Amino acid sequence: MTTRSDNTEIVAAPTRLQTGIAGLDTILFGGFVSNGLYIVQGAPGAGKTILSNQICFAHAAQGRRALYVTLLSEQHEKLLENLSRLSFFDAAKVAHEISYLSAFQLLERDGLAGLLTLLRREIVAHSATLLILDGLVAAEAYATTELELKKFIHELQILAMAADCTMFLLTSSGLGQDAALPRPEHTMVDGLIALYSNDHGWRTEREVHIRKFRGSDHLAGRHAMSITSDGIEIWPRIEALPLPASRQCRDPVPARLSTGIAGLDAMMQGGYPETSASVVLGPAGAGKTTLALQFLAGSTRAAPGLLLGFYEAPEQLLAQAAGVAPHLPGLMQDGVVGMQFHGAAEGLIDRVGHELLDTIRAKNVRRLMIDGLLGFAAMTVQPDRLPQFYQALTSQLRALGVTTVSTAEVPDMARPLAQMPLNQLTPVAENLLLLRHVERRGQLKRLVSVVKLRGSGFDPSVRRFTIAAGGIVVADDAGTGEANAAGSAADS
Repeated sequence: MTTRSDNTEIVAAPTRLQTGIAGLDTILFGGFVSNGLYIVQGAPGAGKTILSNQICFAHAAQGRRALYVTLLSEQHEKLLENLSRLSFFDAAKVAHEISYLSAFQLLERDGLAGLLTLLRREIVAHSATLLILDGLVAAEAYATTELELKKFIHELQILAMAADCTMFLLTSSGLGQDAALPRPEHTMVDGLIALYSNDHGWRTEREVHIRKFRGSDHLAGRHAMSITSDGIEIWPRIEALPLPASRQCRDPVPARLSTGIAGLDAMMQGGYPETSASVVLGPAGAGKTTLALQFLAGSTRAAPGLLLGFYEAPEQLLAQAAGVAPHLPGLMQDGVVGMQFHGAAEGLIDRVGHELLDTIRAKNVRRLMIDGLLGFAAMTVQPDRLPQFYQALTSQLRALGVTTVSTAEVPDMARPLAQMPLNQLTPVAENLLLLRHVERRGQLKRLVSVVKLRGSGFDPSVRRFTIAAGGIVVADDAGTGEANAAGSAADS
């Protein structure tokens, strides 16, 4: 603690124990507060053991020491065998920077008082600055009264401060029907981290929830988690992320970026407003991807581009790009335009969102094409969350200076404009373009119209367009498109 010139005290920021799990450290604004006492709660298989060991190995990688004490849990040989399959495991750290100790027999013989004496002695003996007590539920069973358990937790808190040691207590208690009931240990510790593994029909999704965290702010709510060969991976909920401070102010009169289509630029009075989000709506085969690819083809080394796709494989998109924007494949080969493809229907939307934002920051991306915006919907078991997710992702992209053009399919090919289902996407997009098919004299004609262009005037006429070898060509005369649209409506 320091003092300012006006004699008011400034409280120093708490030191942090970084977990080595990037997403978790983000949620905790830098990691756990050092010398705190935390409970990690979860059902068997939720990931408590992997999480705590991953923190231990990250701690050891910093040259510090950890003590892992087990009560009722798997044998250490089996535990280490299982951990050895994970990329964070380092056998050279075991028995040196990380010591494993079984204390169940001592707990049976000497109770909580004996366990506390052992922990004091071993923390000093190993110079440990991190303690994991795996099996708090066993310690609870040996507490003869609630008061005895509270005294045990209280003594651990004193020990954590005195020994400069951060402590984690792993337990499966406090779950199920009694999860909402207050427990004595929950009221006393500095933090409570809950791990969940929830079944949704055929799918299972893992989540982490910081239910309590003293001494610091954190990102509230539940966040996506997965267990891979790298261990625990956590993806903070996109809606919870703060906006980048440096880009929160926008130019009141933004510059325009060409769509890559002269006729469409004329309709939009110069093209897409810079850092805006646009959605191109239309049925299958209407030309949505072609239109967006021509925008992406305007990327340069000074303003790189990125394509995020969900449905068409990269090879298909490259072949299509070669036909409508001939120099786009070369831009991709030179690294001016990148590509991310997510074809798995059971992916995590927060993971996709974070990987997208990380790439944009790393590559300084300025033009983004999302081919199949509704691909995010297939990745979530909570469809009512999608509008908030889209809005938060769009805000992050805008704050990073990215101009985004997304495509979204609408099912009906011949319905008039007034009947198109636009309401679901209008909160997301600042700009809306609509592509349609109409049938005239046994032939399908393609029409384009600008439905919305936020903060700007635009040409509201319906124009006919064709797709040629060089891409989309929009007719100069609005009359033909309007006549086709009117004729389609009359025929229907």
